[in-house]
Amino acid sequence: MITRLALFLSTAWVLAAAEPVLMPQPAKLERRTGALTVDSNFRLAFARPAVPRLQRAATRFLSQLRAETGIPVLYLPAPATGSAQLLIDCAQTVDTPSEKLGADESYRLEVTPQQARLTSKTVTGTLRGLQTFLQLVSVNDKNFSAPAVLIEDSPRFPWRGLLIDVTSHFMPVPVIERTLDTMEAVKLNVFHWHLTDDQGFRVESKVFPKLHELGTEGDYYTQEDIRHIISYARDRGIRILPEFDMPGHCATWLIGYPHLASAPGPYNIIHTFGIYDPTLDPTNEQVYVFLDKLIGEMAALFPDEYFHIGGDEVTYKHWKQNPKIQAFIKQHNLKNEPGLQTYFNQRVLPIIRKHGKKMMGWDEILHQDLPKDIMVESWQNHESLVTAAQRGYQGLLSFGYYLDHLKSAGAYYSVDPFTGPAKVLTPEQTKNILGGEACMWTEFISPETIDSRMWPKSAAIAERFWSPATQTDVADMYRRLDAITHRLDFRGARHNLNYEPMLRRIAPSAPVDALKTLADALDPLGIEHREVFQKYRQDTKLNRMVDAARGDSESVRNMESAIRRWQAKPNNGDEAIIRRQLELWRANHARLEPYFPSSYLLAEFKPLSEELAQVAAIGLEALEKGHDQAWRAAQLARTEELAKPHLEVILAPTRAVRLLLQR
Repeated sequence: MITRLALFLSTAWVLAAAEPVLMPQPAKLERRTGALTVDSNFRLAFARPAVPRLQRAATRFLSQLRAETGIPVLYLPAPATGSAQLLIDCAQTVDTPSEKLGADESYRLEVTPQQARLTSKTVTGTLRGLQTFLQLVSVNDKNFSAPAVLIEDSPRFPWRGLLIDVTSHFMPVPVIERTLDTMEAVKLNVFHWHLTDDQGFRVESKVFPKLHELGTEGDYYTQEDIRHIISYARDRGIRILPEFDMPGHCATWLIGYPHLASAPGPYNIIHTFGIYDPTLDPTNEQVYVFLDKLIGEMAALFPDEYFHIGGDEVTYKHWKQNPKIQAFIKQHNLKNEPGLQTYFNQRVLPIIRKHGKKMMGWDEILHQDLPKDIMVESWQNHESLVTAAQRGYQGLLSFGYYLDHLKSAGAYYSVDPFTGPAKVLTPEQTKNILGGEACMWTEFISPETIDSRMWPKSAAIAERFWSPATQTDVADMYRRLDAITHRLDFRGARHNLNYEPMLRRIAPSAPVDALKTLADALDPLGIEHREVFQKYRQDTKLNRMVDAARGDSESVRNMESAIRRWQAKPNNGDEAIIRRQLELWRANHARLEPYFPSSYLLAEFKPLSEELAQVAAIGLEALEKGHDQAWRAAQLARTEELAKPHLEVILAPTRAVRLLLQR
C-alpha cells in the first residue's frame, strides 16, 4: 500500500535531490557543479572581528546544523579562514542597540566544493544567509552536503510580520521563544505582540499594577519576561512591536481604573469572545494623563520605534449613551463618534511622539487629519491599504493573512499586497506599502494547537513577503513546503510533534495511524464559521478532533494531484495511487469501529468516520467505467451533501471525489 509517507518520499524528497529546496526562494540563485561536504570536520571562521550577537548566531547555527544532520559538529573556529568550510564576512563590526525598519538584510552566499563564503554588510544580513545555508544542507546517498550555488538575496518588503494574540488565550514564554526560532528560519522579521484586550492585560505595569493584577488571572508577562523576549528576538534579527488596544477592547483596563470609562461599571474580565462595548472616555482629561504615564512606561520597555494603539472595532455604544460625551461631540464640531475617535487619536499621537515612538494602528485610525508619519495596518479589506497609500500613509496588509481562518497555504500564498486593488497605485504610491503581517488570533487556539495553525502556512506567507513578486507557482510552493515543514521541527515548532499525542489522548487504545487517517481527512473550520456552532469561552477545552486536525492535508492534496494527472493522461501508476488512497479511506471506519464506545471524544466523530467511508466508496465506484450521466449526477449530489460542514469540520476528500465524478 502506498502510504502518505511513501507519497511524500516519492515527490518532495526525490524532487529535492534535483534542486535546492529553499523557502523563501532567494532573489537570485545560480546552480553550479559539485557540492560542499558537511561532516564532523565542518568548521566556520570570521573574515573580520565578529560582534557578540554574531558570535552567538554562529553558535546557534552550529547547534541547528547538529540537530538537522545528527553530526556532532563542534564550535571550534577554524585556525585559518582558508581551512573553514564556512567563511563569514560581515562588514558590520559595531552592533546597533536594536533592529530598525528598513535595515539592510541582503547577503551573498557562494558555495563551492571547497568552501562556502557568506558575505553581508550587516549582522542581520548574515543571520538571513545562515538560514539559507541550513536549508541547502541535505542528505544524499553518501553524506550530508550543500550544493554548489551562488545566491544573491534581499527581501522584497522590509516589514514581514507575524502577530500573536496572547489575550484570548495566554501563550507562555516558551511558546513565544519557539515562535521566534521558527520565524528566524523563514526570515520573518517583526513579532507583533497583541498584549491587551477585553480578555486580558498581559504585561506587568509597575506604574498601574491593577492593570495586570485585576486584568488577568495570573497569566501575564513580567517586565523581565518582556526584556528577555526582546533580547531573544533581537539575536534573531526580529523586531518586537507591542500593541495596546485603545480606546476600545479595553474592558480589562477599566476593572482597576473605572474612572477612565465611558459608562459606569463595574467591569470584569470578559471570558467570551467578540466585540464588546467598554471604551475609554476621550472627553476625560484624566484618560490622557493616564495614557502619558502608561505609554511612557511601555515605551521605555519596548525599544522598537513603532507603538501600535489598535483602534479597531470600537462599538461607540457607550459614547452614544453618555450625554456628556454627546455634548462634547457637538461642542467641538466632531460630527459623530468616528470623529471623536479621530480626536482621541490626535490627543494620543503627541503622547506617543513625546516618548520617542511612531504611532501605528489598524485601518480604523486612517483619517486625513492625522500626519503622514503614522503607520496603517489594513485588516478589513485590501482597499483600505490602497486608500492609505494614495493619501501618502505608509501601510501594511494583514487582510487575507488571518491564520485563524484556517485557509490553505495555497490560499494565503495567493494573496499579495500589490495585486487586486493595488494595481491602480502609481510607482511612487507603491513605496508606501512596506509589507504585511500574518495574524494569529487565539479565540480557538491553545498553546498546544497554536503551532499547527501557524506552521507551515506562515512559511508560505513569509515567502510572499520576501521573494520576488514573480514567485507565484502554488504547486512548486507546496513541493518545497512539504519538505520545509519537517525542518521546522528542529527549530522547536510543534505542528507535527503535538499531532500524535493529541490524537492518542482522544482515543488511547485506537490505532494511531487510523486516527491520523481520519484527522488528515478533516479540514477544521476557521473562526468566521466555528464561532457560530457553540459559545466558546476562555476555559472551553480545546481537545477535540477539530482541534487536533491540522487541515490542508498532504494526503488529500496528493490525491487531487494524482486525479488531475490521471484525467489529463490516464496511466496505471496514478490510477493505482488513487485507488489505494480511496481504499485506505473506505477501510478506516471499520478499523476505528471497536474504539468509538471507549471515548466520547472519538464517538463524537463517528458520523464523520462513516461519511469518510461513504465518500471513498463513491470514489472507487467512479473509477469504474460504464456509469451514465444520471448516476454521476446523483453521486455528485450525495458528495456535495457530505461536503457540508459538520462538527466544525469539512470532509476534505469530497474535493477529490468531486473531481472524479466531474470527469
